[in-house]
Amino acid sequence: MMQAPKSIRPVTEMARPTTFIEAPRLAKLLGIDLTIATETFQHTGSFKFRAAYNVASKIAQQKIIAASSGNFGQAIAYACALLGKSCTIVMPSTSAQVKINAVREYGGVVDLIDVRETSRAGRVAELAGENPDAYIASAYDDPLVIEGNASLGAELASREFDFVVAPIGGGGLTSGIIIGLRTADSSAKVVGAEPLVANDAARSLREGRIVVNETEPQTIADGARTVSVGHHNWPVLKDGLTGIVEVPEENIKEGVRLLFGLANLKAEPTGALPIGALLTDAERFHGRRVCSVISGGNVDAEVYRSILAG
Repeated sequence: MMQAPKSIRPVTEMARPTTFIEAPRLAKLLGIDLTIATETFQHTGSFKFRAAYNVASKIAQQKIIAASSGNFGQAIAYACALLGKSCTIVMPSTSAQVKINAVREYGGVVDLIDVRETSRAGRVAELAGENPDAYIASAYDDPLVIEGNASLGAELASREFDFVVAPIGGGGLTSGIIIGLRTADSSAKVVGAEPLVANDAARSLREGRIVVNETEPQTIADGARTVSVGHHNWPVLKDGLTGIVEVPEENIKEGVRLLFGLANLKAEPTGALPIGALLTDAERFHGRRVCSVISGGNVDAEVYRSILAG
């Protein structure tokens, strides 16, 4: 198991506290005692600022290169702006335009790729060769990223829950939450919410080893379009996750709609994964105290409109 982070406090001093919301209509529909912990009001609109600031503030390098669907990229760009550093973010051309724009507005350089022709890792490797003095940051497979995300788990530990349900793609968020909860001696069980069409983490948990997707999965939850969980967070996930719910695409969209209609909260599809998980595996959570971690709210207006229209 990864060692408990020693620097949760400095991260939380820079990050906005997570917002806890009670949504009684949604709780009644789901049949649970529900608390929403939303990071949609975090700097740059997602939990990723916690990780990004922890990385940018602790490394000696003045330039960062990273691959991202958008949330980590804009968080790195903003953290670099705060600290007087620079960054280049490799992004799929299919990334949400709102996220591409945000990286640029925060001062980051966007390097767009077609993932059918060039992998994110391949392009990052090329840029690393051209910039040998840069720090190569993974959005999820980096001890500094996991350490930063542990600050959210520490906040969740201030309340009593039977379950904490959080999105899982590369595993940086869930591993951080596990460490933060355990460091605070919380007994809450952590359950990952993963798209069914991008279920490498669920398959990894079943097989007891890291399973890799052959191609980048094209789920509507763009933050979960990862090919595998990270090697740094796998030991934490393997030992600390109670399970992973594999969420069909329609339940992800329904999660977005329910958060809008019954909690008055805008969430991106990846952020709505936990609500989709509660719909998909209702029996597991029935009548229990559940914290649903809504990881972010950065979604293109047209995509959001089409989801809400059903």
